[in-house]
Amino acid sequence: MTTPSTRSAQRSASARPTDHIVRTGKGRDALNIHYIDAAGGDPAIVALHGLSANAYCFGGLIAAGLSPEFRVIAPDLRGRGKSDKPTTGYTMPDHARDVIELMDYLELDRIVLAGHSFGGYLAIYLAAKYPERVEKLIVMDAAITLNPRVGELIKPSLDRLSRVSASVDAYLEEARTAPHLVGYWDDAIEEFYRAEIQENADGTAQAATSASAIAQAMAGLTTEPWLELVAAVKQPTLLLNAQGAYGPPGTPALVEPEYAKRTADVFPNVRYALVPGNHMTMVFGEAAAAVNREIHTFVKSAL
Repeated sequence: MTTPSTRSAQRSASARPTDHIVRTGKGRDALNIHYIDAAGGDPAIVALHGLSANAYCFGGLIAAGLSPEFRVIAPDLRGRGKSDKPTTGYTMPDHARDVIELMDYLELDRIVLAGHSFGGYLAIYLAAKYPERVEKLIVMDAAITLNPRVGELIKPSLDRLSRVSASVDAYLEEARTAPHLVGYWDDAIEEFYRAEIQENADGTAQAATSASAIAQAMAGLTTEPWLELVAAVKQPTLLLNAQGAYGPPGTPALVEPEYAKRTADVFPNVRYALVPGNHMTMVFGEAAAAVNREIHTFVKSAL
């Protein structure tokens, strides 16, 4: 467990991310995309969050030192957090277009692209379809073959999207006791949950993320030929695999090593590494420090 003094030291060494909104698309396809930007050196890392997450999913990694070593840009994908939530448009090409337009706006020609969970699949898609824009690829806990129990394992997390809590404090307490957090909590993970809360006029609180958007995004995910896309990624790739149980003792990892290793075998140029934490906690606290070490070594290594 990360101590308060450790967290303070981590944050003092990191660049506090700033919030921004950019208008992407044109005409009826235009929408506002919220992103956070933590100042740092080159190369810039664009980080894409998980299915129902938000940009502050990467707050733990930033606090652990990913910035200021590197500039870190993380958007709220459409339908999530503070980004717009159109009624339709949640395919992989839709998400990818938003990321490319954000890069164009920021004048980032070529970046290190990182993605966690759903964001990992989106990062693979972008690396395969827009190879000229991606120098290196970092995939965190995503695999070609899904765990047969994935629906059961992620249900407690997705249930929060349709729940109305009595207050912001009640919402946070319900998040704190989620089975996949197994008692873990710190400043960065609280900030992540606060970033998704919509407080209503009557004091109740709920997730701002659209449950419909999540369902559509998941449907879009399943239609892509992932074996072909992974095989098409020619950039150097780091595949990080969280080994911890995604729930109480006895629960499996969300992406079990056998599935991650099969995926690693398909990438043409890959380094595979097991990291501590589970699918969620791998990007926070002490696990985030271990993930950061892997990322630093990979990004700084020769092409």
